[in-house]
Amino acid sequence: MHKLQKAAILAAVVLMFPLGGSVAQDNEQHSETYRQLKLFGDVFERVRTDYVEEATDEELIESAIQGMLSHLDPHSSYLNEKSFKDMRVQTRGEFGGLGIEVTMENGYVKVVSPIDDTPAFRAGVEAGDYITHLDGEAVQGLTLAEAVERMRGLVDTDLKVTIRREGVDPFDLVITRDVIKVRSVRSRLEGNVGYVRVTSFNEQSTPGVENAIADIKKELGNKLVGLVLDLRNNPGGLLTEAISISDAFLDQGEIVSTRGRESEDTQRYNARSGDLVDGLPIVVLINGGSASASEIVAGALQDHRRAIILGTKSFGKGSVQTIIPLAGHGAMRLTTARYFTPSGGSIQATGIVPDIEVEQARVEEVSGDPQRSEADLRGALANPGTDGGGEDNRPANSTVPEGEAEEDAEPIDYQLSRAIDLLRGLSLFSERVTN
Repeated sequence: MHKLQKAAILAAVVLMFPLGGSVAQDNEQHSETYRQLKLFGDVFERVRTDYVEEATDEELIESAIQGMLSHLDPHSSYLNEKSFKDMRVQTRGEFGGLGIEVTMENGYVKVVSPIDDTPAFRAGVEAGDYITHLDGEAVQGLTLAEAVERMRGLVDTDLKVTIRREGVDPFDLVITRDVIKVRSVRSRLEGNVGYVRVTSFNEQSTPGVENAIADIKKELGNKLVGLVLDLRNNPGGLLTEAISISDAFLDQGEIVSTRGRESEDTQRYNARSGDLVDGLPIVVLINGGSASASEIVAGALQDHRRAIILGTKSFGKGSVQTIIPLAGHGAMRLTTARYFTPSGGSIQATGIVPDIEVEQARVEEVSGDPQRSEADLRGALANPGTDGGGEDNRPANSTVPEGEAEEDAEPIDYQLSRAIDLLRGLSLFSERVTN
């Protein structure tokens, strides 16, 4: 019976992962592949019969698939049916949980960024934090999907999260779960400067930006001198949204290209005529929490000299993940391409370097550099234009500028202040040249 089961497992694996190729293909390669598949079948059978606790075939197969995908790079993974459903809900802009974008690093859950106005954001969770325990139980040994599942739950229930942060002792936060409705775009006026913040790239992002700018123009009219586009701590999202938001400020030219394993897989996306702010100067704010789709927008506007990029170096996630549904079994998220900015450069593991580097002012200097990047993730893809991951050229943390607000005062957004001053300066200079 065991031999028949093992044969069935091997047949299933061959169907799941077809060998491909032609009759003329090297038989030795086929032989080695079958030898490895036999190894998998032997291990599977030994685990299912001799492991100390009974595990279902489904659990073992899903774990094997998850291990295979997660070993490739930090962003490839298996999504069971529930996770796949949750992912589709999230891209529509509403999901349940704490309100944090996370990844897995060194066995811990790493916060890429908290989402604005969510329970985690209000509790003080910061980009770069590590979550080590959930309700007192260690997260080591869990997959990312399992950790995320434990962080989700019924609305108005509490979760105790243990945080490890650079420079301070580990501490606990009690966060009350809520329905997370991601309002991905917020806007306001800063005098005669428009301010638009995009917190993530979901299906609501492009209409949100268009409506926000329409409201700003309606309010200020010809008094508008420029726009601040804030992409700080924006972990990314849909590629299509990044392209359409870039297109909103570009009249022509390439926005981004994606290149897969084969040269024929290259795709290029170009801008169409039309600029939402009619050529007015733009400053884009980025930092170490700006990743993926955020970097596409910043890179496109930087390469076309359409915007000045201000802040600190971005995260450096230059890979594209494709969601591939698996009939009756959820889906897999597979890294299928790298993306390249219009100048032809890959930001994988190197990030977007701002035109004007401005650290966010802090009340006191923090030793070390708690902000980590794509290049620091275990198994991260190398940048094809370098010998390995990108060097970390970030400057040491800045000290507080003279005249900074006192500890009890509301903290000043120093990077935003610099961006607004820059736009007003450009406006004054333009007026003087015209006159």
